[in-house]
Amino acid sequence: LGRGNICINTGGEKIYPEEVEATLKSNAQVHDCVVVGVPDDRWGQVITAVVEPRAGARPSAEALQEHVREHLAGYKVPRHVLTIDTIGRAASGKADYQRIKAWAMAQLGVSPANR
Repeated sequence: LGRGNICINTGGEKIYPEEVEATLKSNAQVHDCVVVGVPDDRWGQVITAVVEPRAGARPSAEALQEHVREHLAGYKVPRHVLTIDTIGRAASGKADYQRIKAWAMAQLGVSPANR
């Protein structure tokens, strides 16, 4: 998945992950994050944030969702917020969206066949 084709379509609304990522990264407890669309039977995709907290921080999903809600429209709030030890960016700074999405789907129990 390249940056150009990761637009998330949830319930007919188009969400660009970069906007949600930037908002999450503005939270003092977030070191890094990646936002992906996870398949959903009702909405097509749901916004899922995979968050790497700052050292010693333990942000709750609810607190991060509220942070996004304060800055963006309600339909852009991640349905799921998952915590990961490290995003694991490449030396170039790029995230492996395909790997992160597969990890998020496994954490949520979403079958790869639903992609």
